[in-house]
Amino acid sequence: MLVLLPPSEGKATGGSRSPLDLGALSLPELGEARAEILDELVSLCSGDGTKAAEVLGLSEGLRGEVAKNAALREAGTRPAGEIYTGVLYDALGLATLPTAARRRAGRSLLVFSGLWGAVRIGDRIPSYRCSMGVKLPGLGALGTYWRNRTPMAEVIPRAAGRGLVLDLRSAAYAAAWKPKGTLAERTATVRVLQSKIVNGVEKRSVVSHFNKATKGRMVRDLLTAGAAPSGPGELVEALRGLGYVVEAAAPERAGQAWGLDVVVTEL
Repeated sequence: MLVLLPPSEGKATGGSRSPLDLGALSLPELGEARAEILDELVSLCSGDGTKAAEVLGLSEGLRGEVAKNAALREAGTRPAGEIYTGVLYDALGLATLPTAARRRAGRSLLVFSGLWGAVRIGDRIPSYRCSMGVKLPGLGALGTYWRNRTPMAEVIPRAAGRGLVLDLRSAAYAAAWKPKGTLAERTATVRVLQSKIVNGVEKRSVVSHFNKATKGRMVRDLLTAGAAPSGPGELVEALRGLGYVVEAAAPERAGQAWGLDVVVTEL
């Protein structure tokens, strides 16, 4: 099972004195594109700070992120699983997983990123600010940039192998790579719906906090249970066995992904 995750906007700071080593990151086929984006981002943030903040969509309170990006090559690094924070990663709780589940996480989790393309949770990276929706002056929109890079189209299917792909990315990060053909048929996307009873009628809605927390908890439960579903149908059964209310929609035609609705009433 390959699990595709979004990153978090907020990231942990600090790290070891060891600077970034692009050549040591997983999925080395993405190295050339990573270097190109890194060069562009560092150059942007080393110049006009106001322009850089505007390009990166940073508020006045986040202007410090510009200087942090300018120093990415010298900054200390930490495993990506420690860098990414926020609701999903808090619920996933990588640091507190049992040993066997942590090993499974290292093999099965891929975090998509505007800067790195995709990394495994053990890859050492610095704290940075560059979302997939950013349009860098010399490269354009990063979602489009990654989608049009041949290595991305090749490396993710290779990482998936013949197994299930559980795609938990947000729309911006899903734009960087989309499964095709038979791989799409082994892919399940997940939507989390909060269910409320209003005047005796059930109302369902997508709530960001519920969505992120439930996805993090769901991945944690699958890893802890040692679940190894080979396809979307087995994933549905595994999740139901773990206590989740899941409604599945099989693809209507070949080459499409499954859609799963996970229905929750409370966190």
